[in-house]
Amino acid sequence: MGDTYCSDCKRNTEVVSDHAAGDTVCSECGLVLESRSIDEKSEWRVFADESGDHDPNRVGGPVNPLLGDVGLSTVISKGPNGSNGDSSLARLQNRGGDPERALVIAFKAIANMADRLSLVSTIKDRASEIYKRLEDQKCTRGRNLDALVAACIYIACRQEGKARTVKEICSIANGATKKEIGRAKEFIVKQLKVEMGESMEMGTIHAGDYLRRFCSNIGMNHEEIKAVQETVKKSEEFDIRRSPISIAAAIIYMLTQLTDSKKPLRDISLATTVAEGTIKNAYKDLYPHASKIIPEWYLKDKDLKSLCSPKA
Repeated sequence: MGDTYCSDCKRNTEVVSDHAAGDTVCSECGLVLESRSIDEKSEWRVFADESGDHDPNRVGGPVNPLLGDVGLSTVISKGPNGSNGDSSLARLQNRGGDPERALVIAFKAIANMADRLSLVSTIKDRASEIYKRLEDQKCTRGRNLDALVAACIYIACRQEGKARTVKEICSIANGATKKEIGRAKEFIVKQLKVEMGESMEMGTIHAGDYLRRFCSNIGMNHEEIKAVQETVKKSEEFDIRRSPISIAAAIIYMLTQLTDSKKPLRDISLATTVAEGTIKNAYKDLYPHASKIIPEWYLKDKDLKSLCSPKA
């Protein structure tokens, strides 16, 4: 309810809004002051605290600042049988061409791959930005799009501190091999180094970057995950010359051997995408330091002798 001037009452009176009919009615004399009014608010509810009662968003597709038309161009849709709805308009649109068609296809591929890996939007946006910089240099023609897109996602994950293994990226790369993705990554780093005049910051990989995801794949509980994290942190004090992902997998294998439900090496390998032989080699380097790196609170009711010897 609110106050509005009523021409019959000759003064400001309280009015009632009938949202279903779109009428504004005087509460004292019943005069319809406004009929068929248009509600200019959003068609949906907004739960964000900072939005207040006014939501500037309306309808339409999402805006993409990396495209020249901000992603708001018009596309002639297909008819029900696969034919164009209006053949003359479709011919004119195809004749004119779309200079950013390659970018749109690449952005869609990035979005699809990112969704299959359940990546956050910031990583998706960073990968799109990296590809846009390559496209601006006119150096993507003739190259494997799937490998380039996968490499952009791999670099974006590292830059955002949410590293993914090359095997994980390869699993959603639409057939692109590890070698092709590796070559594409080196190509991107080289091209962007030329653009910036300095090496591109890739972000350092630590064993802890993979832990929570790997532990979740195996089904470890909160206490076990905490013990794995502390063990990885303590292992950094020793000179273990193995890759971060190998160390993470070996420590997970080590701590599962101390539980009643021991996990076989094959299960650890499948969950971490690390070869069994690689895990064994990293475990062999970590085994002499087991008593120093595993937290004391975790060892209270456990026996280190239950750890299998790396020679076994």
